[in-house]
Amino acid sequence: MTGTVTILSGPPSLGPLLALGALRSPFKRPRPGVAFPGTGERLALPDLRVDLARLAAYERVCGFPTGEDSLPLTYPHVLGFPLAMRIMSGRGFPLPLLGLVHTSIEITRHTTLAATGSYELSVHVERLAAHRRGTEAVVVTELRDGGTVVWESTSTYLARHRTEAAPAAREPEPDPLPVLDEWRLAADVGRRYGAASGDRNPIHLHPLTARLFGFPRAIAHGMWTVARCLAAHGTPQAVRVHAEFRAPVLLPGTVTFASDGERFELRATGESRRVHVSGRADPLTG
Repeated sequence: MTGTVTILSGPPSLGPLLALGALRSPFKRPRPGVAFPGTGERLALPDLRVDLARLAAYERVCGFPTGEDSLPLTYPHVLGFPLAMRIMSGRGFPLPLLGLVHTSIEITRHTTLAATGSYELSVHVERLAAHRRGTEAVVVTELRDGGTVVWESTSTYLARHRTEAAPAAREPEPDPLPVLDEWRLAADVGRRYGAASGDRNPIHLHPLTARLFGFPRAIAHGMWTVARCLAAHGTPQAVRVHAEFRAPVLLPGTVTFASDGERFELRATGESRRVHVSGRADPLTG
């Protein structure tokens, strides 16, 4: 791919980046047609090794088996998130970090990823795309082993603003999937996931800080919800997963996990049965 590569000596610290992004957000005015001069420029972290203690904490809070010499499917996203935040908190990135919503992720794992391996991690913004509700940043994360991409993801982050696009026609909801389990989520899930992942965004930590951003209670991290679903769903080693974050999960709360073996959902309990996360996992062939 084209574009410059900036080599980092170590992973950036998430806390200062989140604070910097919050401070710069009021000065950024997203609008139709906004451009990002840094599109395609990669941040790269060579010779990356996984902290096994943090990995074990992540596995426990997400429900993955512990002690295996393989990375959970979603863990490279955690490794790449600080690099993504360094880009999106930067002065030249045109979308405000505050209010940016993670709307979807597609993950492709080509092979088993040894937890004790050494990798090159890179992140770049592929493009900014018009969306009927604003502008989306398309962020690509890649993990390489010996120069070969062994894991990759594409995330979309939406900044809402006025657009001229007509409202999209509402698509009919598919039939609900078979419910396999009901999960009671503790109030501290956001704090425990934040400690394991490093993502201590205040909307996930405490009701008081969540209320500052318009939520009645703390909400679960979107990537925790999809990781918890995949831990229950199970995936082959070579797999492509697509997941959409549909609605926040309030903490504490109760949700139902549903799956038909390919598709999966996290839904609210009760009459609303609101979909929080929907996705599917497909084995790679060929």
